[in-house]
Formats: sequence, C-alpha cells, structure tokens
Amino acid sequence: MRQSFLKILATLVLTGLLGSPLAASEEGTGADELASLLRGYESYQADFIQIVVNENGNKVQETRGSLKAKRPGLFYWETSAPLSQFIVSNGETVEVYDPDLEQVTIHSLDDRVQSTPALLLSGEVDNLEETYLVSDRKIGDNTREFTLEPLSPDSLFTSLRLTFYKGELQEMRMQDSLAQLSVLSFDQIRLNESVEAGAFTLDYPEGVDIIRDGV
Repeated sequence: MRQSFLKILATLVLTGLLGSPLAASEEGTGADELASLLRGYESYQADFIQIVVNENGNKVQETRGSLKAKRPGLFYWETSAPLSQFIVSNGETVEVYDPDLEQVTIHSLDDRVQSTPALLLSGEVDNLEETYLVSDRKIGDNTREFTLEPLSPDSLFTSLRLTFYKGELQEMRMQDSLAQLSVLSFDQIRLNESVEAGAFTLDYPEGVDIIRDGV
C-alpha cells in the first residue's frame, strides 16, 4: 500500500523542526514551548520505522528509511524496498520518485501543501496557535509530549503527537479522520550536523516518466 503524496508530507513533520535557538519560556503556552524547541533545530537527520495501524488496531504497513532536513525548507526522505520511494524538496518544489513505477512527480509548494505539518520543520513556527490547538505534558524529567489538533476541518489529520526526549524528537503519531494511526519512530538521530546541499537533490534514470503537478 502506497501513501499519497500529501499523506507522506504530513508524516514529514520533522522537516519543519528548524530555526534559531530560543530558550523555552517557563510559563509559556504549549504552542510557545513547542515553537521554542523547533527553533533549536538547524538540521535533523535520522533513520525511521513507520508503522500504520487501522481502526481495528491491526498493522497494515511497515516501512523503514531515512530522512534529512535543513533550514530553510530543505528535506530528503527515502523509504526502503519493497515500498521504495524518494521525496526531496528545495523549498519551492517537491519531487516524488517511485522507482517501481519509473515515475517522478514534481509538485509546487502550493497553499495546501504548505499547510501540512511537513513545514513545521522548515517554515514559520511562531504562530502555531493560529493553526493548531496545542497541549503538552511532561513525563518524568526528560520526556515532553505535544499534541496538535488542527483548527481547520480540511486538515489531513485529526491529531498529531510529538514526543521529545532530552530535546530530541523521538516519535510522532498521526491520527487521520478514518481512525488510521501512523507512528514514526526515529533512531540514529543527528542534530545540527552539517548537511551538504547535494543531499537534497534526486538522481533518477533517464527515461522515467516526469509528471508536473502545478509547476
């Protein structure tokens, strides 16, 4: 089962966790606290496991891969076979390469795409409360959870939970309107390490079909 482009972007919330460091306010709202954490990420690299569970609690998909994100607006997402797929953004367009289909789809970052959680990593995070109802809780001394509920009825998800451990994003859980749950768990996390610009380009074979959507 392959996810749609926008669903994958929605799971790429990581790629928006970028910005300049800012200390968290002790008395700020959940949105303020989350924005403060996100601004501390100049770049983020990690391996991941993504598990999709249906409304009955049954696992319907498991994929593994890696991602890189860098401010401003750059990300690279790769999933391994048998659901191999590559997604790259340069901040203006997004390329999605499906090797099995021998197809590349190029999307513009239009208003709908820009409203996805993907751009929490590389976009504006100062006004989260205008888009989401944000709540948070502390678990022990080192773990912090933030739950985002979209204010728009057209959102691609109904809730999104981000879990940080000692300031590192470790997991995200996204629930959609069909009660399907997508869980992304991150490993081998590298924060604020140098990432070459060439990491955010795609090389694909000559002869693949190229589809331009809004570009």
